[in-house]
Formats: sequence, C-alpha cells, structure tokens
Amino acid sequence: MAGITYEIDDKNVVEQIKSDAMNVAAELVDKAKLKKGDIVVIGCSTSETLGNEVGSHSVPEVGNAIYEGLHSVFGPQGIYIAAQCCEHLNRAIIIENEAVPNAEIVNVVPQPKAGGSFATACYANFKAPVALEHIKANAGLDIGGTLIGMHLREVAVPVRLKQNHIGKALIIAARTRPKFIGGERAHYNDALKDGYPAF
Repeated sequence: MAGITYEIDDKNVVEQIKSDAMNVAAELVDKAKLKKGDIVVIGCSTSETLGNEVGSHSVPEVGNAIYEGLHSVFGPQGIYIAAQCCEHLNRAIIIENEAVPNAEIVNVVPQPKAGGSFATACYANFKAPVALEHIKANAGLDIGGTLIGMHLREVAVPVRLKQNHIGKALIIAARTRPKFIGGERAHYNDALKDGYPAF
C-alpha cells in the first residue's frame, strides 16, 4: 500500500548495509579521484537493498544507515551527496544549499513513500537541505537500479567497484570527464581524461 513503510528486526542487517555503503563510498572516491567540492548523485532503493522490488518496501532505518555510511566517507573530504528522489517526485534532488548557492530551488520535502527513505534521511541530516529539479554531478552511485543518468555531467564513464552491492542491491557507479572535441587534428590535455580539475 502507498503509505506503508517497513521496519527491520535484524539490526545486524542494518549494520552490514551501513558498512557496505562505507566501502562503496571509499572505493568510489579512490577510483573516480573525487575531491573537495565534488558532488556525487545517489539514487537508492532501500527495498532493493533488502531483496525486494524497487518501491515496494521503503525502510527509513535502512535509508538512514546508507546515509550514515556514505556520509562518514564523503563528509570529512568535503564531497557533497545529492540524493535523487524517487519517480513520485520526478527524481528531484536533495542537496546541501552550500553546494549549489545559486541554483533555482523548488519546494518539496521528501517522505519515505514520496521521495524515498534515502532522500528523506538526507533531508533530515543535512544542515540546510534544498530541493532541485536538476543537477549535473561529478560522479554517481545507483543503488538498486534507480537510473541516475539524468543527473550526471557529460561524459559519464563507468566505474567498476569490487564492492558492487549494498545489502542485496546491485551498485552501478560512474564518474564523469570533459568531452573530447576536435577530431584527428586536436590535441588533448591528458590531465582531463580522469575527470574535472580543481580550479
């Protein structure tokens, strides 16, 4: 039913999901060469992390555990989480205001069944959360097949992670890099092949 959220009895499952999220975040930071000020868009199905169909078993406790695991890695490095809401909020983004000071914000507060448990956890834990309709993130994590491509910069490059699950949800990760333009006569800055530089 649309308004129902679920609880989890086995706290070890929640702790394992938090640990998985920490490992995924650390590996992405390393492989995508993320730096202070970068934005990582996260699409997350708590239902999928528990082995259920996306959108069927929203679990706020699991959303919070995933937030805590990711934030424990990204936060100290100054990397921002952009939480993608579910399709009921048109995949809007919840992010810290300081990450996007000049962005055009929209007015919505995510809930477990209208935005998703992960976005709800982010909204509750961020210092000054705002909602946006669009963002172009430096990297991304798709937790459970939530389709984050609309919120990544061009050009998206797959990142293969050894830790490729959070709970039972498959992880698909990506980084981005500037486009190569110009054709056969063009010369390229090799430093940009790995991503966007810090200016």
